[in-house]
Amino acid sequence: MGVNRKMGIVDLVGAPVKLNPSAVACFIKDTSYAWLTFNDCSNGRGYLLKIPFNKKENISRKSSAINSLDPKFSVAPSLVAYSDRGNLFAEDKATGKTAMMTFGERIEIDYDAIHDYIDSVNITPTRFWAKVKIGDSWKEIEKAVELK
Repeated sequence: MGVNRKMGIVDLVGAPVKLNPSAVACFIKDTSYAWLTFNDCSNGRGYLLKIPFNKKENISRKSSAINSLDPKFSVAPSLVAYSDRGNLFAEDKATGKTAMMTFGERIEIDYDAIHDYIDSVNITPTRFWAKVKIGDSWKEIEKAVELK
């Protein structure tokens, strides 16, 4: 990059986060970018950062990450996953190919209390499964997917 950049967690995700050094993961794609995955130890909220090594590109930030650092979430090691309150998305870390599954309706998820809304997930490159609270009841949703 030619220069060193130092950024605090608050600058990166917009809020203070308590990190557990053993609950941080990083995937580096040659000289293109790095995926940084971590959870806030105080509430379990997941975060994803895609940090490009090209200083002209912006950092991609997701404060709604679903990752295997949480024991109730199983996400294939080759994937990163997140929610947008109505869908689950996954992206292959190395290829950028994506897939998604809808919950069927928008859910006002408080990501600081994720398990009140999304109990558990199992996300692979070919299948998504989630136990999600829709209205007053828990629903299991499953979908065969293809990363494209």
